[in-house]
Amino acid sequence: MTTVTTRTVTYPADGLTMVGHLALPAGAGRRPAVLIGPEGPGLNDFQRRRADALAELGYVALAFDINGGRWFTDPQEMLARLTPLLADPDRMRGIGHAALDVLRAEPRTDPDRIAAIGYGTGGAIGLELGRDGVNLRAIGTVNGLTTGRPGEAARIRCPVWAGVGSEDPIMPAEQRDAFAAEMQAAGVDWRLVVYGGALHAFHHPPVDQPADQTVLPGVGYHPKHAQRAWRDIIDLLAECLPVTE
Repeated sequence: MTTVTTRTVTYPADGLTMVGHLALPAGAGRRPAVLIGPEGPGLNDFQRRRADALAELGYVALAFDINGGRWFTDPQEMLARLTPLLADPDRMRGIGHAALDVLRAEPRTDPDRIAAIGYGTGGAIGLELGRDGVNLRAIGTVNGLTTGRPGEAARIRCPVWAGVGSEDPIMPAEQRDAFAAEMQAAGVDWRLVVYGGALHAFHHPPVDQPADQTVLPGVGYHPKHAQRAWRDIIDLLAECLPVTE
């Protein structure tokens, strides 16, 4: 296993102080880099470990924040934060650009070789960066199959991979179809993997909840598909953003 260096980074975005997790691979030279966006509740150790795993593969990786250092355990609090955010592409892009600026400012980052992957809201933010014309090498989104403003998907300049559970009520078949139609009409190099039997957030291991709180309906972990989705993302990066010495 290679030696990975990590540190916490704070930066302003969306009127908040964001608290991200930066992981650097061994060595001293510039490396391709990956933004990792969290799902709606916020950034936690799951994405931090994903950043560390990517650093072990040779990438500079930034697991970015969307909630100002908060992890929401109350679904209603989370929805109060996310519903207006997801309805405002410019706010999502602002959060994404702020994280991208942090990643580009890292001396180990090759600024011309960056990909964005994310889960739920974090995946939607990656898509919005693509729709904003950002020079990314790949976009991967799990559970974040949002559609954008008309015509803006034509500005996506890289392959897009998307994964979703077949039984996800938050990203139902109609949403999947709308996403696919948008990508196809825009001439994007896109793929959509539907994981049979999986619910929303199928990739995320269970998180301890307070006794008086419940997770949103339709959310559930699927260990096999979680591993498969991660392998699919690694394959996407290997294809579009290979690590070369």
